[in-house]
Amino acid sequence: MPITNGSGSGTTEPHEAIDRPLEPCRESEKTSRANDVPETTEHVTGIQLILILASMTLTQFVMMLDMSVIATAIPQITNHFNSLLDVGWYGSAYQLACASLQPLTGKIYTYFNIKWAFLIFLFTFELGSLLCAVAISSKMLIIARAVSGLGASGLLNGGLTIFGACLPKERQPAMFGMLLAVGQLGQACGPLIGGALTQYVTWRLCFYINLPIGAMVAGILIFMPITKSKRRTRSRTIIVSLDLVGFAIFAPASIQFFLALQYGGAQYAWDSATVIGLFCGSGVTFVIFLLWEYHKGEDAMIPLPMLRRRIVWSTSATMLFVTGILICGAYYLPIYFQAIKNTSPVMSGVYVLPNICSQIMMSMVAGILVPKVGYYLPWMLAGTSLSAIGYGLLSMLTPTYLTGARVGYQIIAGAGCGCAAPMLYITLQALVSQAEAPVAMAILIFCQNFGAATFLTIAQTVFTNSLRDKIPQYAPGANVDAVLASGATAFRHVISQDKVAGVVKAYSVSIDHVFYLVCGASLGAFCFSWGMGWKDLRQKQAPREQEA
Repeated sequence: MPITNGSGSGTTEPHEAIDRPLEPCRESEKTSRANDVPETTEHVTGIQLILILASMTLTQFVMMLDMSVIATAIPQITNHFNSLLDVGWYGSAYQLACASLQPLTGKIYTYFNIKWAFLIFLFTFELGSLLCAVAISSKMLIIARAVSGLGASGLLNGGLTIFGACLPKERQPAMFGMLLAVGQLGQACGPLIGGALTQYVTWRLCFYINLPIGAMVAGILIFMPITKSKRRTRSRTIIVSLDLVGFAIFAPASIQFFLALQYGGAQYAWDSATVIGLFCGSGVTFVIFLLWEYHKGEDAMIPLPMLRRRIVWSTSATMLFVTGILICGAYYLPIYFQAIKNTSPVMSGVYVLPNICSQIMMSMVAGILVPKVGYYLPWMLAGTSLSAIGYGLLSMLTPTYLTGARVGYQIIAGAGCGCAAPMLYITLQALVSQAEAPVAMAILIFCQNFGAATFLTIAQTVFTNSLRDKIPQYAPGANVDAVLASGATAFRHVISQDKVAGVVKAYSVSIDHVFYLVCGASLGAFCFSWGMGWKDLRQKQAPREQEA
């Protein structure tokens, strides 16, 4: 018997279950219905909306500033702590901590007040920045970077979730483009600010400057209403849904994996018991994690049913490679200019501006045009292709390169990244429902952080192993360990002048190998981006189309 709409017309409600036998309701479903309140959204307007959007963009600015500030400061940090071998850890400790906690943030923003959850993540990020600023050893700096990463894990996802709560869906792509463009502006300012502070004051100020900006954001947000309601769920149900057991399994799997990559070829041989044991331990732990996630179903930290959706796995896999492109370029271009051209930190920041400014320009263009054009795949394909071409050309630079080549090649590489990176956020946010967005975006940003940590660790291994191989070839008799321990610019003071040119050549070739890795990441992003499909974002997707 059809269920009518109560008006007496006898019309059938399309969303009601009809002409099928009743099924028993599972206990978890009963609990959800009994305790969950339907989600409602009221969009913020006026000055409150402006202040909230300003806070989110300022937070993104700080995050990207933090990443790029340390990039130009790293050569001087390695000189200060005599820790060239730790270069990869300054970035990967941050990204690893960020990636390990990232999947939980989607659940946290689903079940808790998103404003206060965001502020807690912001406080943790600022605490990590303070610890970085007062670090007295390389190990302390690495630990402090990990604390910052724990805080940063919830900032981008929280910002996007707050954007989704405050803005109607049709206005979100342009705002996401603006958010990412402002973040790129932070990346553009970072090398200059970091270079100036490092050269004229101290590298520690690169971390201190995060504190007043974070305080300003917190001061604004505390008094702002974020009107998206949260589910009122029992505490026991929330704890189960957070999947803390999954997190406890996943974290050691990730740590073992990155330790194996970091140690391989550097502290230990690739076929040593230590490296093999770490890889095996990581693999076994990760298999256990997958089995646990399968057992948890929808309550898993990384829900496998959602991960099987084409738009989710394709954007996430593409993000892993795109982030590898961005992070390796951000870290190794300043090292290239400071180590090879012996430039000051400030000038190395100036030298990377063509790359960063072209990223900003294309991010803004993409954010504005995609809502009008509708199709996102051409941007992804063009962006990843340009990135491969740009970094391929950069790998051909020699210590005697021409200025035009340095600028032009960076513009090509930066334009490619600017085309591709915003599409992943815009596409996923547009093609999943608002209720699914926090978890879907958490998966995407997890892959962003995991990709950054993975590629930074691999890049550092490639770079270090290449240096060990090339220094004896180009500078026979030079003390390899002394060069590696001295830092990216101070090596000129620990070797004789007749060997400097050879070590510079070894640095150049070794960073070229890192750029080859970036070209490979561009190819991986190009291939996986085809899985995102050919959809018009201007057309509202039907539920079945969204799940395809």
